[in-house]
Amino acid sequence: MTLTPPSRSSLATDLDSQTLRVIRAVADKGSITAAAASLGYSQPALSQSIRRLEEKLGMPVLTRVARGVELTEAGEVLARHAATVLRAIDSAADELSELSGLRSGLVRIAAFPSASSTVVPRLLGDITRRHPGVRFSYLEAEPPEAVQAVRDHAADIALTFSYPRDPDDPHRASATGLATVPLWREQMLLVVPDAPGLGDGAIELAGLADSGWIAGCPRCRGHLVELCEASGFTPSLGYETDNVQAVLAMVGAGLGVALLPSLALSATPLPAGVTTRPPAAADYRTVHLVTAQGSAGVPAIGATIAAIRSLDAAAWGLEALSRPLT
Repeated sequence: MTLTPPSRSSLATDLDSQTLRVIRAVADKGSITAAAASLGYSQPALSQSIRRLEEKLGMPVLTRVARGVELTEAGEVLARHAATVLRAIDSAADELSELSGLRSGLVRIAAFPSASSTVVPRLLGDITRRHPGVRFSYLEAEPPEAVQAVRDHAADIALTFSYPRDPDDPHRASATGLATVPLWREQMLLVVPDAPGLGDGAIELAGLADSGWIAGCPRCRGHLVELCEASGFTPSLGYETDNVQAVLAMVGAGLGVALLPSLALSATPLPAGVTTRPPAAADYRTVHLVTAQGSAGVPAIGATIAAIRSLDAAAWGLEALSRPLT
């Protein structure tokens, strides 16, 4: 097949939202078959659509490789711009849904694990009762992946967290161009064996210097190390797990101590022989709301953001932070 390059003006008219969705799906899935399945097309129909696009563009957008297909340079250009264009189109479609009283719409939410069993179920229950026609999808992801999901147009709303002085805080350079709003301050608590003489007060970290420590995700682990080093010692990290129940069981078995956020602890009962205490130097992390700029104007997304901000955060030991949504 001979491909003839078109003029610039005809290129603009040859591109449409469905074509961009096809290219974006191929980029995300890595094969025509998988992209067709995700869009609800047959594989031959999608292949034919791509051939027509290549004829219009006068250049190939895909090359076949051993395990599927790869985008050519032209395909990469289309895929890169597709996220921005499709976000604008989807925003326009959602704004129009306001005319039908939010009886339709899809909101894609990403959030970190300890929000999965606390904030997210309460949020979805509340807003579904108010707007039963709005649909939701949910992706559990650590903050860097959740921020990237918003940037990639794979999520509309991300709930994330950050620690003070975190050098890899995903709400800095990687969130440039996105709207990031601090929502809540979340207390960090020490999880220790409930030994005689422990008392009811806060615990000096230095007093746990000889204990083994059970660490969590890389970001939480880095914060723990920084906190302990500020108290004059390097923690001995004998175990690492993101499973809160596993952490509590390990502490109960005398395998070490841990530092956990209040959200994680509020969703999991403490086993016998385990208790929590605040560190003597109070420690907190911040929970953030991350969205694309202007997406709060999309009715379904705006309603979800409003529902998030109206949650009774104190029920999970969170302190609301007063700052207007931008």
